[in-house]
Amino acid sequence: MQMTLIPWGAELELGIVEIDTQHRVLVDLANAMHDEIRDVGPLSPVIGQILESLVDYTHNHFIMEEVLFRKYAYSHEEAHEAEHGVFTGRIMDLLTRFEDGETVGQEALELLKDWLIHHICVVDRAYLPFMKAALEKEAEANLVPFPI
Repeated sequence: MQMTLIPWGAELELGIVEIDTQHRVLVDLANAMHDEIRDVGPLSPVIGQILESLVDYTHNHFIMEEVLFRKYAYSHEEAHEAEHGVFTGRIMDLLTRFEDGETVGQEALELLKDWLIHHICVVDRAYLPFMKAALEKEAEANLVPFPI
């Protein structure tokens, strides 16, 4: 029986479609790396491609979140962005080391599993009440008819 590194489930969903969709892609990339290491081995060139995809995709995802934080004046923006910076640095380091011929697959899997689950379930979930309220308020404001 084959195991999935990070099974996608309700506990990983925040209820904000765009963010959940992006988180699902990140989880899928982590699972793809797990499968590649299991099926091919830790030196597979696909590992490098997945690490590159993680660098690119997390960068874009983090920008999207950070734009929302600024737009709605999220009070914990700085601390959240600092976590993004640490993760980005660690993934970049793993990619560089992989490109230099080092075997980093297991370390990458541990980072992805621990960081993604913690970040989504704890850190991102912490902004959820604020963000949902801000998005609902904006949606309500956009539904108000203009006076004639």
